[in-house]
Amino acid sequence: MSEIEKVIIRTRKLEHLLRVQYHAEGRGLHQLISSCEDRLPHDVIKKLRYIATIRNKLLHEADYSLDDCESFLEVYDECMKELTPRSGRFIWRAAISLMMIITLLALGVYYIHWEFVSSKLFE
Repeated sequence: MSEIEKVIIRTRKLEHLLRVQYHAEGRGLHQLISSCEDRLPHDVIKKLRYIATIRNKLLHEADYSLDDCESFLEVYDECMKELTPRSGRFIWRAAISLMMIITLLALGVYYIHWEFVSSKLFE
């Protein structure tokens, strides 16, 4: 995948996230950031502006090339981690923890009452 493809795909995901989760309005990424700036975490705004600037330069300047693609991807990952709603992660952790607790309790009950259970199972 080329640099342009990587940048475009990731900025489209950011635009979608800003529109859906933060109710941003506008055409470009800079406009989206400006429209929901009061609802965004303050440390993420500079990173989003950096991403938008790189995207615009890459698309509109013919002689521009992305020098450090890895740093761009790191900044993108940090922004996505910060902006993605955390309730999904919390719910999954809670569900998995609950399943583990129930399984451990069932194993404990079987361990304590194994003589009774095995006599009924293997008759």
